[in-house]
Amino acid sequence: MQTRLSPSVLLFVLVGFSASAASAHAAGTVRLELVGDSRSSALAFQEWSQALGRAGIRNVRIRSVKEAGKPAIDTRGAAENPEYVVTGIVLSRNEIELPGRRFRRGEIGLLAQWLKDLAENGPPSSRAKKGAFGLTAAEYNRVKKDLAVPVGFDTQGMARRRAIEKIAARLNPSLRIDSRLAGALGDDKIDEELNGFARGTALAYLLRSAGLCFAPRTSGGKLTYESAAARPGVECWPVGAEADDSARDVLPALFEFHNVNVQNVSAATALKAIGKRLGAPVLIDHNALKHHGIDPEKVIVSLPRSRTTYSLALRKLLFQARLKFEVRRDEAGKPLLWVSTIKPL
Repeated sequence: MQTRLSPSVLLFVLVGFSASAASAHAAGTVRLELVGDSRSSALAFQEWSQALGRAGIRNVRIRSVKEAGKPAIDTRGAAENPEYVVTGIVLSRNEIELPGRRFRRGEIGLLAQWLKDLAENGPPSSRAKKGAFGLTAAEYNRVKKDLAVPVGFDTQGMARRRAIEKIAARLNPSLRIDSRLAGALGDDKIDEELNGFARGTALAYLLRSAGLCFAPRTSGGKLTYESAAARPGVECWPVGAEADDSARDVLPALFEFHNVNVQNVSAATALKAIGKRLGAPVLIDHNALKHHGIDPEKVIVSLPRSRTTYSLALRKLLFQARLKFEVRRDEAGKPLLWVSTIKPL
């Protein structure tokens, strides 16, 4: 036999879940109040209370009112220990409305996460604006400063795994490679000398060659670095960043005119020679080249004698190998040439 409730009844649900958490700025708790007008079915109240209870969500009050009003978040208590009172509207047996979004009964897990996020980070209107990697401007600047520190040791000839682990251990906080990904690090020897680079770019480069990446994250005000498999849709720290200034300002030598004559040499040889004349290190996207079956040591390129810029010469030569380049800077502002495939990975 199903029990029906009077519309005037208030339901207090106290079960095992608490939407509370400590963060760098405050320890918050959340109290959820669901209301519906007197015409709403009491059965809807009962079903929502049961669904919330099964999900382990506590500190919930469900009550009937004449006018439901609008969803709202009311911040109470001291700033160092706030309480967020969330008023939500029972729209039907299958849907409620909270500030900024609606939840169906089948989305109780998402509702629990929404409450937890509120407890940890406060109301959206009070949060600092976030950008790349979900970081605030202050958090991003902290990360950039950490990753701009020089590598601090020679890498050429070192095992890739060893170099990655050594750089990762020096970050603040240190990066721990997920054990499920560690097998991909590889013990091949590094051809490039990365000692002159910032450790963010160097680490991103070494990981990318192994098909991996890393990214900064924050949770509850705590900064972490996380490793992941590099694939579409995964936000990864880049191998150097596109320069804010034009390439002409970053590497003016790239646009100076010279007599250029390249005859039947490997793309790797031509690239190394031009990079040396520019005084700019060259980093190659080995992961993308491997994916497309391109070996710059085996692709032969030529360019008839002409007076041209290294920029134009390099583009023409690399195009013959189905490659392209762009000017980037590491976290400390050091310019570099990033060479990848014409087709994306």
